[in-house]
Amino acid sequence: MILGTGIDMVEVSRMERILEASWADRFLARVFSPEEVDVCLRNARPSQAFSARFAAKEALAKALGTGFSQGVSPSNIVVRGGERQRPAIELSGSALTEAKSRGVSRIHVSLSHTPTTACAVVIVEASDCGHNNYRIT
Repeated sequence: MILGTGIDMVEVSRMERILEASWADRFLARVFSPEEVDVCLRNARPSQAFSARFAAKEALAKALGTGFSQGVSPSNIVVRGGERQRPAIELSGSALTEAKSRGVSRIHVSLSHTPTTACAVVIVEASDCGHNNYRIT
């Protein structure tokens, strides 16, 4: 059963400006995991990779119906995969607690980007089969 859907778009140029700012390192540390930063920086266009992952974090918050509140923050949502690998979302901390309290058992995510825009779609689902598509950390 689908519990919620979320979609978000990020202008790549906005992320480029953030990455060039003097406070970029603080932003990256607050929003992305070290693994996400490493994967994105190895990308031919890091701003596209960061934009797609940020869009996925926003889309998940929308799909949960919380936005970035009620303990759900970008720092406890990790987007894995992408760039020729199937993307997946891993939750931890209060985002995981909130997802469990809402009965979420599966999270589906799709990422896409053009040179100017990145987007993500997230579907959160409850299932009686007990399969989880996110890792508990």
